[in-house]
Amino acid sequence: MQVTETNVEGLRRQFKVTIPANDVEKRVETELQEIGRSARLPGFRPGKIPMQVLKQRFGQSVRGRVAETAVNDSTHQLLNERGLRAAGQPHIEITSFNEGGDLEYDLAFDLMPEIKPIEFGAIQLERQAVEVSEKEVDEALERLAQAQKRSSPIAEPRPAKLGDVVVVDFEGRIDGVAFPGGKAEGHYLELGSKSTIPGFEDQIAGHSVGEDFDVEVTFPADYPKAELAGKAAKFATTIKEIREPQTVAVDEQLAKDMGAESLEKLRELMKGRIERDYNSLSRGKLKRALLDWLAQKHDFTAPAGLVDGEFDAIWQQIEADRQQGRKDPDDEGKSDEQLKKEYREIAERRVKLGLLLSEVGRLNNIEVGNDEISRQVAMEAQRYPGREKEVVEYYRRTPAALAQLRAPLYEEKVVDYILEQAQVTERKVTAEELTGATEAAEPAKS
Repeated sequence: MQVTETNVEGLRRQFKVTIPANDVEKRVETELQEIGRSARLPGFRPGKIPMQVLKQRFGQSVRGRVAETAVNDSTHQLLNERGLRAAGQPHIEITSFNEGGDLEYDLAFDLMPEIKPIEFGAIQLERQAVEVSEKEVDEALERLAQAQKRSSPIAEPRPAKLGDVVVVDFEGRIDGVAFPGGKAEGHYLELGSKSTIPGFEDQIAGHSVGEDFDVEVTFPADYPKAELAGKAAKFATTIKEIREPQTVAVDEQLAKDMGAESLEKLRELMKGRIERDYNSLSRGKLKRALLDWLAQKHDFTAPAGLVDGEFDAIWQQIEADRQQGRKDPDDEGKSDEQLKKEYREIAERRVKLGLLLSEVGRLNNIEVGNDEISRQVAMEAQRYPGREKEVVEYYRRTPAALAQLRAPLYEEKVVDYILEQAQVTERKVTAEELTGATEAAEPAKS
């Protein structure tokens, strides 16, 4: 192959690569010959199909695969021969690939900057720990019982009141026109739960079974469906049934309903769940503090291409959120120019930390095993009951999706490696201190 370096600027490298036509055609013919050994075409025996026929039938698809393989092989060869380490995936653009002609492509990538990890033993961190109290377990069980509460028909006819569960039919209209999602039949609604449009539940209270009436409300300005936001609507409503909520006691029956052997066992399970939640919060705060240390102690240039890519992804998400009416409160009152400056700094921080953790992992031979990947794939598959095999197959044939699963596992293993060497002390704190607002290492929007 012929290689011409076309640009050297900072960490950026660009090349024009040419693979001679005869090399490409040899690869194409070799693959076509392999296909011809087993291919079945009318009028020909396997292994006896003429090359010209194979080219007509399979040539286009084979040339595509050959081009992809040739580009990947030559890119790896170029990097290895010149001792270059690309930071991220190289950008490749095929500029010429006509039949019988050379394969030409442009190659661009950022070099991995020189990174010298600090001595991790010098890092001093604090891990917050919370001891789960019996009161917290009691409160959690009460919440669990509340979530399981049932209702039964009222004994004597009366108007509905807040706290009741009503079964209603309704159909909403805006300016006399029905709208999608505004109709329901036999809908169970707890009055006072504030689970509907403000004012809807209050206007049902006071009406009786069989009564037809209108509920008039205005959709909030920030309603998720933009076509309904801020608009006045009238719902023709009928109460079909009024029910009273029944208190569910925290007892052995609740434990059995939740699949536990006994109330004592349910308490143990609940305590374990709370402990895991606290440990997860504690781990998150410890990790953020560690990332702060690493960001402060390592000074190197982040590849511009990676920063640009990360920033573009962040900004696209911000614009998508704006279209949905969502906005970070911290961004209020700031111009796009200010926001882009802030988010570019966040993008640069992410890139630098990602490269640093990757380099630590490389230098210390940290890897994610196939068994770990398989467990993660299985966990993802469980999120789609009935489609588990489909999900597993998707990851099997989609390397990019598999890489997205591998990346956070790899990051956590590298973080664990660093924490094992760091000076980490433990301090007992209250649940309020652990879960309350604290000074974050990274802004929430990062």
